[in-house]
Amino acid sequence: MTWLKEVEAIQLRHALAEKCGGEEAVKRQHDHGKLTVRERITKLLDTGSFREVGKLAGKAVYDKEQLVSFEPAPYVMGLGKINDRPVAVGGEDYTIRAGTGFGSDRRKGGQGGFIEDLAFEYRIPLVNLIDGTGGTVNTVKRKGYTVIPGYGQDGFERSAQLMGVVPVVSAVMGTVAGGPAGRAMLAHWSIMVKDTSQIFAAGPPVVERAFGQKLHKNELGGHKIAAETAGTIDNVAENEEDCLNQIKRFLSFMPQNAWELPPHIPSTDPVDRCEEKLLSIVPRSERQAYNMKNLIAMVVDKDSGFEIQAGFGKAVITTLARMNGYVVGIVANNPMFGGIVDVKAARKQTHFIELCDSFNIPLIFFVDVPGLLIGVESESQAIMRFGIQQRYALAQATVPIYSVLIRKCFGVAGGSVIDRAGLNFKIAWPSAVWGSLPIEGGVKAAYRKEIDNAPDPKAKEAEIEAELRSLSSPFRTAEAFAVEDLIDPRQTRPYLCQFIEAAQFRLKTQVGPKFKAGVRP
Repeated sequence: MTWLKEVEAIQLRHALAEKCGGEEAVKRQHDHGKLTVRERITKLLDTGSFREVGKLAGKAVYDKEQLVSFEPAPYVMGLGKINDRPVAVGGEDYTIRAGTGFGSDRRKGGQGGFIEDLAFEYRIPLVNLIDGTGGTVNTVKRKGYTVIPGYGQDGFERSAQLMGVVPVVSAVMGTVAGGPAGRAMLAHWSIMVKDTSQIFAAGPPVVERAFGQKLHKNELGGHKIAAETAGTIDNVAENEEDCLNQIKRFLSFMPQNAWELPPHIPSTDPVDRCEEKLLSIVPRSERQAYNMKNLIAMVVDKDSGFEIQAGFGKAVITTLARMNGYVVGIVANNPMFGGIVDVKAARKQTHFIELCDSFNIPLIFFVDVPGLLIGVESESQAIMRFGIQQRYALAQATVPIYSVLIRKCFGVAGGSVIDRAGLNFKIAWPSAVWGSLPIEGGVKAAYRKEIDNAPDPKAKEAEIEAELRSLSSPFRTAEAFAVEDLIDPRQTRPYLCQFIEAAQFRLKTQVGPKFKAGVRP
């Protein structure tokens, strides 16, 4: 006697679960340019590595003991591998009741649930493939009473805990609102798919009812709003395949958890590579822009950069990369957009600093910042509060920090790229200039009376500017050891690579979740 009959019953239910919401529902999903959650998981994970958990969960109908029908729970999750490293992965099955919950006491995932517990208890990254509409007014009919938001066994508590211990990725794969949208925010990095993904607090029908404004879902929460205007989502993918590939790329820079260092990959790019173009990339004219992304590419390991929030806060570039195979985080001012720090750039920089610090990733600042954005509009958006937030995040960071002064470094924003709480290590190019204020404009403020009383005010202003300019030579600062080194731009890569390799010994001694005291300004 065997248990074959029961095993066959398990296999039958597995087969039914793999059909998702049925042929018609799967076809609708494909017709909208979307994969099913099972197809997404298959493409994301290493071949054959997915071990699904809870495949039998769902709603079954029986005639006596005979199974009549089976509707799988609209959430698929389990354990798998990406590049041979274990991950927890889960996502809503939109083909089954638009990915809404199926009413069990124990959630599989989506908001709390087994998949988050798995990532937390095993200390492995979590990937959320979010494609569900969240709560529905039908709940009151099903339960017979209304429920308080956040009721039930699972909430955002585990989601919040995860943010301090393992990398969390949220991929918005469809139209997401309410609870699932909130869950998407509780991630270290998020991504959405152009045209087929949207995210908002409430969808167009609710907005129309509240404000009488009829909007397409892309106008309310498409990638242009969510990623470029609001910065709600970090990156945008061209299609679902690109989205899944970007997830793999992001995780390749991350350790498995806060107790580990990021993975080191032996590099074939010579450490002593010195690019001749770096000698002339910065124009003599301070008013002339240059391509900071090209500069970064010439310093880091070739083709290793992975930019985060490329469409948001464009005055600052934030990118993960490698130096001699070691993961680094790069924050660089973008002279193509003035390099000046506005509220969006400050928010972007703060988030990136905290991401790198959480996962033991050294930070490199390529500095060309004229200051914080001034003016009525900027002040009304609280530029000082957000500008100081990035400085506060840097002061709390525990990872090694390197400041490379490329050109301008002025004011509050200039002070927010210096590691005052640590080694305070600054190297500069000969093109660099710094101070409390730029000489031009600053002279008028500091020497107004002397200039106004001069026989020729313009000549006097020019004379004072020339004197101060001679004193502001980077050589004078280097001679006073007020900047640690003045270097040939071509030597930037070998110089940094040597220090980043040496810093690994420090990083090994300070792994683990980062304690953050105090209240962010």
